[in-house]
Amino acid sequence: MEEMTVIGEITLPGVERSAGFTRQFMRDMLGSGHPAFADVQVCTCELVNNALRHTKSGQGGRFTIRLARTTSALRVEVTDDGAGGTRPRLRRPSGESGRGLHIVDALAVRWGHIPIGDRTTVWAEFAGGRLAQIP
Repeated sequence: MEEMTVIGEITLPGVERSAGFTRQFMRDMLGSGHPAFADVQVCTCELVNNALRHTKSGQGGRFTIRLARTTSALRVEVTDDGAGGTRPRLRRPSGESGRGLHIVDALAVRWGHIPIGDRTTVWAEFAGGRLAQIP
């Protein structure tokens, strides 16, 4: 496996207005001209929304977004404050909810999660690790 280089990381409060900061962070780190920008931004927003809706992050907590790269892939990670031991998984959508991870599954090359004590890091990888803007 290739070594990952962290491009940027931000920790935000678990409130709805942090979604705007999430989008700005992704633009600042990737640039809207990056070939994977749209997919990475959509998936990051879905992972952040899941952290806010389904974990302690959205109950006065926080979450951290980390963007990393190899020579061939981009990786975004969202670490939340945990959901009482429940881990993310694809579920059958019902009504207006349950589609977030299906979107991530469709757009990312691969995705998964890493339990870290009570917290969880959900990650997604995308083709295109080379970033012209970042040495």
